[in-house]
Amino acid sequence: MPPSSPASAKPPLIALEGVTKRYHIGQPSESEVLHGLDLHVQRGEFIALIGPSGSGKSTLLNILGLLEPLTSGSYQLAGEAVQGLSDAELTLRRRRLLGFVFQFHHLLPAFSALENVTLPALMAQGHVSAHEAARARELLTAVGLGHVLHKRPNELSGGMQQRVAIARALIMEPPLVLADEPTGNLDTASSSEVFALLRRIHAERGTTFMVVTHDPRLAARCDRQVELVDGRIASDGLPTTAAS
Repeated sequence: MPPSSPASAKPPLIALEGVTKRYHIGQPSESEVLHGLDLHVQRGEFIALIGPSGSGKSTLLNILGLLEPLTSGSYQLAGEAVQGLSDAELTLRRRRLLGFVFQFHHLLPAFSALENVTLPALMAQGHVSAHEAARARELLTAVGLGHVLHKRPNELSGGMQQRVAIARALIMEPPLVLADEPTGNLDTASSSEVFALLRRIHAERGTTFMVVTHDPRLAARCDRQVELVDGRIASDGLPTTAAS
């Protein structure tokens, strides 16, 4: 462990201890997907979550995103234990602490790019403030879409739609963004551009990213790789260099 310092003395943004996840508890089909995971993530890290299909990556991401409860163990998010919180309390913490980017952008087709980005603010408080509308414009400009604020998703390319989704994930200024195969539905060029955008946002804003990816080239561009195999952390450290 590194020596303590004022920065490292802060609690980890994510602290998992002995986390397990079981489904169909008490039934003949009961199965355990995650087996006693320990994982600490500090603020400002950029992490690739890798592993074969069925290794538990999506389940882990759902637990980190407060979308599914863990079965046993503990999870602290920004220094606060999340077990025992009500659905309303979990919703508030998702809105305040988390942004989500998925393989499929899930933009609302009837909404413009600008309206899609402001949607989390609208859902959180029933209206969009002038500050949030200005921030949405700023974010869309930052991701290279300042010229298509009022275009609907079907008027945008796949890469552009994913950029809108990234801006939407950042509108509430979350310290943590969880990205599940964010480039998996894009061609190689768009995939590289979107990933470069995530890295730029990380560098400029200090946002923590946890990115699930099957692409070894993208994983190699992260600062840390956590590999899941059969519901256990098989390795955790510096990324390996992807073959060209």
